[in-house]
Amino acid sequence: MLPGESPVASDSGPRVRPRRLLKGWGRTVPTSAAVTGLIDLDDVRDAVLHEPRGVLGRGLGRSYGDGAQNSGGVVVDGTTAVGITSFDPSGLVTAKAGTSLEQLMEWMVPMGFFVPVTPGTRQVTVGGAIAADIHGKNHHQAGSWCNHVESFRLMVGSGEVLDVSLESDPDLFWATAGGMGLTGVIADATFRMKPIETSRLVVDTDRAADLDEVMALMVEGDADYDYSVAWIDIMTRGAAMGRSVLDRGRFARRDELPSKMAADPLGFASNSLATLPPIAPSGLINPLTVRAFNELWFRKAPAKRRDAIMSITQFFHPLDLVEEWNRVYGPKGFLQWQYVVPDEAGDVVRSTLEALSAEGVPSFLAVLKRMGPGNGGHLSFPSPGWTLAFDAPVGSSELGPLLDRLDEQIVDAGGRIYLAKDSRVRAEHIPTMYPRVDEWREIRRRVDPDGHFQSDLGRRLNLI
Repeated sequence: MLPGESPVASDSGPRVRPRRLLKGWGRTVPTSAAVTGLIDLDDVRDAVLHEPRGVLGRGLGRSYGDGAQNSGGVVVDGTTAVGITSFDPSGLVTAKAGTSLEQLMEWMVPMGFFVPVTPGTRQVTVGGAIAADIHGKNHHQAGSWCNHVESFRLMVGSGEVLDVSLESDPDLFWATAGGMGLTGVIADATFRMKPIETSRLVVDTDRAADLDEVMALMVEGDADYDYSVAWIDIMTRGAAMGRSVLDRGRFARRDELPSKMAADPLGFASNSLATLPPIAPSGLINPLTVRAFNELWFRKAPAKRRDAIMSITQFFHPLDLVEEWNRVYGPKGFLQWQYVVPDEAGDVVRSTLEALSAEGVPSFLAVLKRMGPGNGGHLSFPSPGWTLAFDAPVGSSELGPLLDRLDEQIVDAGGRIYLAKDSRVRAEHIPTMYPRVDEWREIRRRVDPDGHFQSDLGRRLNLI
């Protein structure tokens, strides 16, 4: 046996799986696991039935914390199973779980279809989109990813692969939606794409001087747009606290394209422009550099612009232009904190911003959005109201206690933290944030009575 390989007993004798050090996108808490490929369902089944430390599916590793890690166990590499297995002209697609949103866009945008939901990166797999029930800039209009899923195939604790739909098993369907991979390993899924005439968007931009202005703009006007997101400066204080750049838009019609774009209305390019070096200096992201960046970003935005034409990458995924952009935070890594609170708790957005700005938390990537109704997912994050997310480098001794205090505000307001972004919330908050968690556990026990599906996040938050 080679160093770093793990033997696992099976009916046909020990199987050897390479071990890898895996980490989340925040690069904070790497752990080691044996890895097998989703393309080999027999080996996945063998791991499910025999691995004492459990099994977890993993896509492209864009969970920020430990949601796609399984220390000492087996991780199933979904990216080994890629491709579309069926498609009909209405936009109904069946894709293998390791297929990324980027690949779907490369294949389907030229045919006049876009993914129904996309987060701020297209480096997310179909399986990961279900496990995290991803949301995007259109949640107020279209809901989250699992609102558009018709069915999926799921390997459960017995090793059997079940066809799961709202008709066949609604409880298991919704327990898997946002269930962070802890109900089983997704093999493939059938979902409905969004028809589009062009690959460009018509975008309106408003520069808001403070938090009150941007929140008023969103309440008054978001219903008129398919997509809406506000970049927000969490480092400003006083009268300018919460100053923002609000971008809202929809996909353009063919007759709205400039003549130079009309020849290729559905063109899509996904290439990155740069890659950050493997090692970025510690301290590059600090209050001084971030304040300078935020000032520049705010000032360069137009005060008011209408009907600008943007590409998919410009509007949805600007950070994807830089591969491994997470390295900018240095070797210690970073965390993302995202919460949602009800509409009537809008004052919590103000109080959290006041606390973050007073502490001088350096963040150049912070966004504010409005969410529409949630779905049936027991652990699905979205619910009606306000969601704020920001990135910050780890290392400050004050950041953890500050976020702990803010978590208390979120809980008291009836809100919750997004598990796919989390790396540090206290387990005691989960039953309040996700009041259906016990119901979720019962469904999980039905399909995995021996607890074969495990993760670092599941153990940390006492989900399993």
